[in-house]
Amino acid sequence: MPTALSARARALLEKPVLAHLATLMKDGSPQVSPLWVDTDGTNVLVNTAEGRIKSRNVRRDARVALSLTDPENQYATLLIRGRVVEVRAQGAREHIDRLSQKYVGHAYSHRPGEVRLILVIEPERVGGSGA
Repeated sequence: MPTALSARARALLEKPVLAHLATLMKDGSPQVSPLWVDTDGTNVLVNTAEGRIKSRNVRRDARVALSLTDPENQYATLLIRGRVVEVRAQGAREHIDRLSQKYVGHAYSHRPGEVRLILVIEPERVGGSGA
């Protein structure tokens, strides 16, 4: 069942905070990737490339977890468990450019032939002191 993101959670997701995304490998073991993160106000959005381990993992098992720590206050954390409800290529190239601007101040350096994907994560449990 979906859970709404609080105003504090949305504010932290809108900052250039590095997140850690946990996905599940074929054998059930966790795989964690640091990445840039975004929100549409309801869902958490992450961007990856086709063929990467996280895109393969979420197509097989949509369950994920995210962890963020506010760099301005190491005790302000946001912990999200949810499901990837959509994997889409449409708009993903523009999305990674916006994330790159947010995090490093310039457009993303696209690799020739790379297909970008947006993973749309529906929060099911939201916790932490920044929740």
